[in-house]
Amino acid sequence: MEAYCLKCKQKREIEKPSAEYTSNGIPVTKGLCSVCGSKLSLLGYSTAHDGVPKPDSATASVPQKAISKDPKKRTAATRSGGKKSVKTQNTTTLKEEKPVKSGLSDQKLVIVESPAKAKTVGRFLGRGYAVRASIGHVRDLKKSTLSVSVENNFEPEYRVPNEKRQLVKELTELAKKSKKIYLATDPDREGEAIAWHLLESAAIDPERVDRVVFHEITQPAIKAAFDNPRSIDMNLVDAQQARRILDRLVGYKLSPLLWAKVQGHLSAGRVQSVAVRLIVDREREIENFKPKEYWTITVELQPEGVKGTFFSRLQKINGQDPELGDESIVQTHLENLKKAAFFIQSIKKGTRRRKPSAPFTTSTLQQEASKRLGFTANRTMALAQQLYEGVDIGSEGSTGLITYMRTDSTNISEIAQKDARAFIVNRFGSSFAPGKIPQYKTKSKGAQEAHEAIRPTDVNRTPDRMKEFLGRDQFRLYQLIWQRFLASQMEDAVYDTISIDVAANYQNQYLFRSSGSKLQFQGFLVLYEESQDEDFKFDEMENTKFPEGLFEGQRQKCLQYIPEQHFTQPPARYTEATLVKTLEENGIGRPSTYASILSTIQTRGYVSRESKRLFPTEIGIIVNDLLVKGFSSIVDVKFTSFLEEELDKVAEGEKDWRKVVGEFYSEFEPALNQANAELPKTKPEPEKVGRPCPECGRDLIIRQGRFGKFISCSGFPGCKYTEPIIQNIGIPCPICGKDIVVRRSKNGRIFYGCSAYPECQFVSWKKPVKTRCPECGGLMVEMNKNKIQCANCKHEIENPED
Repeated sequence: MEAYCLKCKQKREIEKPSAEYTSNGIPVTKGLCSVCGSKLSLLGYSTAHDGVPKPDSATASVPQKAISKDPKKRTAATRSGGKKSVKTQNTTTLKEEKPVKSGLSDQKLVIVESPAKAKTVGRFLGRGYAVRASIGHVRDLKKSTLSVSVENNFEPEYRVPNEKRQLVKELTELAKKSKKIYLATDPDREGEAIAWHLLESAAIDPERVDRVVFHEITQPAIKAAFDNPRSIDMNLVDAQQARRILDRLVGYKLSPLLWAKVQGHLSAGRVQSVAVRLIVDREREIENFKPKEYWTITVELQPEGVKGTFFSRLQKINGQDPELGDESIVQTHLENLKKAAFFIQSIKKGTRRRKPSAPFTTSTLQQEASKRLGFTANRTMALAQQLYEGVDIGSEGSTGLITYMRTDSTNISEIAQKDARAFIVNRFGSSFAPGKIPQYKTKSKGAQEAHEAIRPTDVNRTPDRMKEFLGRDQFRLYQLIWQRFLASQMEDAVYDTISIDVAANYQNQYLFRSSGSKLQFQGFLVLYEESQDEDFKFDEMENTKFPEGLFEGQRQKCLQYIPEQHFTQPPARYTEATLVKTLEENGIGRPSTYASILSTIQTRGYVSRESKRLFPTEIGIIVNDLLVKGFSSIVDVKFTSFLEEELDKVAEGEKDWRKVVGEFYSEFEPALNQANAELPKTKPEPEKVGRPCPECGRDLIIRQGRFGKFISCSGFPGCKYTEPIIQNIGIPCPICGKDIVVRRSKNGRIFYGCSAYPECQFVSWKKPVKTRCPECGGLMVEMNKNKIQCANCKHEIENPED
């Protein structure tokens, strides 16, 4: 028995068929697709229905559907210089008739995306305005089909989803009665597309529609936006539309290939596949890395006539970089150095100015929040959205606390700069305000989207003032944004620097060097210092503490020779922060897509996140290798960056979106056909646990899920038995003495608990370490890479296990 599978786009054999009747008494056979596992339904009577009772409501009359069976096509009118918009399918019940202009009320309708934003905007606009939320997009490509007509010049077929039809109907009725309609969606391509879809799906009269754009939700910004409305920018809409169609073509065309060649329930994305490739390539670099031995020689020196000492490291031998590849070479040089006379060859003193970091863009905010606060990109953007859309701050009501959070610009408005300067002078003194207002250049390729960096809407709303109105994580992120912005408008930090070269001559000319610095003027550091990358390694020789009384020519007594063996290290695995940085540097994705890229590759099970590091899963490696083999020019960093630049040209009106999609598809389609014909099947072999399922007796196997590996029955989906993989960290529970193990919460967050749970209730979000507290002997946990803290008395020390 066969039925049409919406995912496979063809008829498939029904697995585990079950004969049933609908509530209206219609016979139906339900089951699963034999290829992808999707649910299948086949209407009609079969012999299996014999003996199956019909429901009592079978004789009841079927209510007439409110949805039109014959939807009409219509063309959206725009005011973009006479440019015609794309014809699209409209499946709502809305009638296509021009609104009657007579009898309009004085009310003005404002449509935004979210209820929180609607509340804040509505408070500023006051009476005479009805502010409603669209709850995101009101129209999209159909989920059940490709919904893009390749033969008809990539014509999209849009539809209002069932869950949005009532909302669209209400907006349509409000628009008919309103004197003016303002589309106040977000100031980027996504927001522009939402505004256009609202205009189209709600049958709004274009003559009464204005588009308003603001980058912060404050009284002055709202007033300025409504005083300067514009029409919908179809160039931005087309850029977003092109991205959506490109992603749909890749996803819907590649997914069936993965089902046929690898396994069901897999999917592929255009940009996400490149992100997975970066992670897989990095993993292979690590696997293939061959460490090389090298040595360093450090000496402890005591200046003649001075009590103190300092350390210096060998930099040159006979003017060349030292090549200390093994211990025998090192020993030869050590013998020479023991006979050499050391003296200070040169002392160089100077000053160094350290400039503050630019105010946040989307990318840098996600990176810093990951490093400093431990937030995922998704968490960061969700909190930033809340701060942007508005928070109730007591007597001031619901107010947006930060500017728009999807931006790659580092620009700051003149008003914000003047306010920041006045705050700095008042709080820290005039010496902390620079003579010239700082200007920053974005490092992002093809910077676009919003016009400003992410900053507080009012610098006088200090984190301390706002703390009582914010949740813990909201406060931490707001404090980070506020500090970074204010620091970016402050004076440079100034250091006194010193670099000392020490010569030692015997058989060879040896040059040792050490340097140090002392903070002379704090500048912006009084408020904020950017976090170091997770892989940053501190060099002690760059921060040497020198004794007083040093001068050139001064002899030095060598107290000890310190040869150290090292091995070169492989490149570090990506964290979310470093992957976002790499994507931005290579021009892959845009501010609105970074978080979704990271979320998608983990949700699909292609990448797992452990201790902040991103690891490719087995299925992720298999899918990546298949795509690279079949689509090497498409799943390519440079090509994806080029395509982003093409979309930027569409947004700027320099290129037609259909041409961009067509050029891509002309290369993609032949590769797809060849891959279907030539690529071999690569089925991943499940790893057996070695014991039977306690519920059905089949073998237990290890599967990979969105939150890592787990144990499951090989009889899935017939048997749904699962259990976690217990990972013992080798540290006893401080309560009962049994093992502490790694566990995961329902949303996948790692925590540490006692293996005797539920009898023992010990849990910790932070990883326990073997070191005991020197104050009370209690269990200590990791606070960050360098610090550990006692879970009992909160005493902190440097991590000796690092």
